[in-house]
Amino acid sequence: MPKTKTHSGSKKRFKLTSTGKIMRKGIGKRHNLGQDKKSTKQKRKLGYQVVLSPGDVPRIKKLLNC
Repeated sequence: MPKTKTHSGSKKRFKLTSTGKIMRKGIGKRHNLGQDKKSTKQKRKLGYQVVLSPGDVPRIKKLLNC
């Protein structure tokens, strides 16, 4: 049986921690970052990595071959 491949897009977007949690970046920090659109506080919070919601974990683990 052939080896299963890791999904290329997923390995760039998600990070697996040593305890098995999956981390992701904040959503919405690609564009519209001007003074009128998003506050400095909001942009700063979007830069952090957060734990993925429990409902999405099985699907992402399948893509990452974990």
